Amino acid sequence: MLFSSYIFLFAFLPVALAGFCLLSHCLGPKPAKLWLTFTSLVFYGWWNPIYVLLIVASMLFNFWLGRRMGLAVRAGGSAGLWLFWGVTANLLILGYFKYANFFVSNLDAVFGTGWTIGKIVLPLGISFFTFTQIAYLVDVRRGVVCEYDLGDFLLFITFFPHLIAGPIIHHSEMMPQFAEPKTFRFQWENLAVGLAIFSMGLFKKVVIADGLSGHAVKVFDAAAAGQPLYAADAWAGVFSYAFQIYFDFSGYSDMAIALARMFGITLPLNFNSPYKAVNIIEFWRRWHMTLSRFLRDYLYIPLGGNRRGTGRRYLNLALTMVLGGLWHGAAWTFVLWGLLHGVCLAVNHLWQGWWASGQRRVLLPPWLNAWAGRGLTFFLVLLGWVLFRAANVHAAQQLLAAMFGVGALPAAGLPVLLKPKVWFWLMGLLAFVWLLPNVAELHSNYQAYPAVFKHPQTPGRWCWRWRMNAAWACLAAVLLAASMLSLSRAGEFLYYNF
Repeated sequence: MLFSSYIFLFAFLPVALAGFCLLSHCLGPKPAKLWLTFTSLVFYGWWNPIYVLLIVASMLFNFWLGRRMGLAVRAGGSAGLWLFWGVTANLLILGYFKYANFFVSNLDAVFGTGWTIGKIVLPLGISFFTFTQIAYLVDVRRGVVCEYDLGDFLLFITFFPHLIAGPIIHHSEMMPQFAEPKTFRFQWENLAVGLAIFSMGLFKKVVIADGLSGHAVKVFDAAAAGQPLYAADAWAGVFSYAFQIYFDFSGYSDMAIALARMFGITLPLNFNSPYKAVNIIEFWRRWHMTLSRFLRDYLYIPLGGNRRGTGRRYLNLALTMVLGGLWHGAAWTFVLWGLLHGVCLAVNHLWQGWWASGQRRVLLPPWLNAWAGRGLTFFLVLLGWVLFRAANVHAAQQLLAAMFGVGALPAAGLPVLLKPKVWFWLMGLLAFVWLLPNVAELHSNYQAYPAVFKHPQTPGRWCWRWRMNAAWACLAAVLLAASMLSLSRAGEFLYYNF
């Protein structure tokens, strides 16, 4: 079920929220939490009911294992072996659904094994709920937390705002909120703030992101078919995809936070204007922030981080990003995308080390230096999106060649795929994401984020803040109305595929 669908907006959400509020008021927290778990499973099973059995089996296994580990830790014993088997089991399940075909097809290509397996349909959200449960098991092993109530554990995993595409949360970030009495008291402020944020997120998704998808599809499909492209078309297609995935994921992140807020729950910030980043390190602190945290805490640091010398540090960075690329999908294009970002991160750290050593001359004023860094970072991210979106490596090569005029020029009379006026909108979107405050900053007076995700306040003249007044209510109404008119063309969120 999509957040941007009629069935969700006019049936599921009103019923889920009304039931939660009524049960909280009449019967108390326990029935309300059970209702929320039940509706979350309905939300998940709407796409394919059979996979409800998968997620329930996964949750029961991890709950049982977490209890065993928690008891061992409380008794002063070691739970390391339990953690090893738990992580292994979770990764094997994820690997089967996500990577089995990729592994077998590559074996056949290299060794001519002739092995094939039938098409495996990827269950929605399996990457997200698997990583959430792995993080939980690690936290139990560290003695940070252990959940002994099955109902609460099921709610922790299935809570529908974060279930399908994140954020990847820790138990300690959400479940203590369900232990607070105020969560079960209806507050108009929560509903108003949630609706305001949701209206902005929905507009980003169905009006901006889905409106750009057609431009990106034309160009990337042409590259996949081997069709020569004009450089202007190639660049416009890549820009279109860059803003499509930006507003698609930004819109989802806003809607997830908004929906949770309607139920009195605060989720961590997961998207913080990443195209404003002045270097690639900052980009990964702003893009899919909870995934970046997961990769850092549960992969990069266990590999040794920066504790085993400079060379090993950069190798760990590259390996972490390659595996992060594979997390997004089973294809060599994702491997190359991750490797590109790993190399860029290593170079960025080398540059910062050299800059901090004092062996440099300041050639540009600070404000111009920041804008130069922002432009270079955006350019590198654009190149990465070519690999990320391309159907295969050959299609990526075809598109990059067209972008930089490498190889044969397109034949005369080749049709222009995208009209010149597309650039007007693309440059407007670039100014929008670079200059204006984001949704989290607009709602900073009402939306408190966990301390680890504190974001800088919008400086200078962009000091707008959302208020509970008629003007902002009218803006939300206009955005919702525009979004409703576009719902018929709304597609799946891009991160549903990861």
